[in-house]
Amino acid sequence: MAGSHGGSPKSWLAVIVILLGFTVGGVALCLGPNWMMFWVGAGIIAVGGVLALIVDIFSDVIVDAPREPLDHTG
Repeated sequence: MAGSHGGSPKSWLAVIVILLGFTVGGVALCLGPNWMMFWVGAGIIAVGGVLALIVDIFSDVIVDAPREPLDHTG
């Protein structure tokens, strides 16, 4: 995805795993709270964090060259 801010599929996989864990933990808090399910969600988030480190998620950041402001005079 050269020239895109979309990130690579491996990075999106890590993000999806983290979001899944967050969702499981959030649902667990709404169900009572169900602490066992909450900690399972926290574990899924931790796995997603490790996955993000393994795939080097921060290397997907693309820094554009500085943009020139438009000259609206005349």
